[in-house]
Amino acid sequence: MRTLICGSIAYDNIMVFRGRFREHILPQQIHILNVSFLVPELRREFGGCAGNIAYNLKLLGSDPLVMATVGDDALLYFERLERLDIAPECVRQVPETLTAQAFITTDLDDNQITAFHPGAMNHSHLNNITSELNANLAIIAPDGREGMLQHSRELAELGIPFMFDPGQGLPMFSGEELLTFVDRATYVAVNDYEGQLLEERTGRKLKDFSKKLEALILTRGSEGSIIYANGEKIDIPCVKASELVDPTGCGDAYRAGLLYGIAAGFDWPKSGRLASLMGAIKIASRGGQNHSVSREEIARLFRQNFGSDL
Repeated sequence: MRTLICGSIAYDNIMVFRGRFREHILPQQIHILNVSFLVPELRREFGGCAGNIAYNLKLLGSDPLVMATVGDDALLYFERLERLDIAPECVRQVPETLTAQAFITTDLDDNQITAFHPGAMNHSHLNNITSELNANLAIIAPDGREGMLQHSRELAELGIPFMFDPGQGLPMFSGEELLTFVDRATYVAVNDYEGQLLEERTGRKLKDFSKKLEALILTRGSEGSIIYANGEKIDIPCVKASELVDPTGCGDAYRAGLLYGIAAGFDWPKSGRLASLMGAIKIASRGGQNHSVSREEIARLFRQNFGSDL
C-alpha cells in the first residue's frame, strides 16, 4: 500500500536569544516597539508537515509519496529527499517563490516569537491527485488553503481513504468547510486544542464526528491520546521518552505511526501505541527530522514498552 502525503515542505530557522524578551519589550512602549535581538545560535532544519511525516514513515520502512510545492531555494531539500530515497515526483517547484519558512526566536524562558512565510505552499493547488499515482491511503496535513480543499475533493472523488489533519491550518477554514473535510475524510486527527477549535467552529462534538468516521484520534501531549473507533474509546498511553529535548514534529511522527499501522492492517490499539512510540522517539532530538533509528530498533522499543511484537 502506497501512502500519499499532502502537506507542506519547509525550512525551520531556529534562533536562540541569550536573554529574556520581557527585559527588552516594555508594555508601556509597545506602541513604538523597535527591538533587535542578538542571536548567536542559529539552526536551519528541514521541516514541514509532509516532509516530517514522510521522514518517519521512511524510518518505519514505508515508501511514502510526498505531494508539496517548493520554491527556487529548494535544492537542499531535493538533495535531502534523494538521500532519504523519498520520491520527489510530486514535489512541484514554483518559479519566483521561496520554499515555506518559519523563523523562530526563543529566549531563556522558552518564550517564542515566530514569523512564518508560506511562499510556495500557497500554490499547493497546482498539484492534482489522480489515479495514476496508485495511492491507496493519504493524509491531508497543513498546506495551502486552496490546495487542502482541492485535494480533499480529489481524494473523495477517487475513493481513496484519507486522514484529515488540519493542525495549525485549522483557523483558515469556516465551520462549513471543516464539516466538508470531515464528511470526505475516513480518519481525523487533532490535538486537544485543535479538537476544541473544531467543535467551536462547527458546532459539533468530536464524539458526534467519530460516529461517521472509521476513527477520530485526539492527542493530549503527556496525557497520551484517545482513539474513537468502532463505537469504542481506546486510551493510548504516552511512551516515556529517553529525553525531553524538542517537541517540534512530534505530532507528525505520531501521525506517521498511525498511517503505518493503517497500511499494515494493525488494530487501533496497536496503531496508537506505535504512534505514541514514534512521538517519544522524536522528542528526544532537536528538529523534526534529526532522530535516526532503524526499523529493528523501533521494533525493539515497541516490544520493550508494550510487551508484544510490532
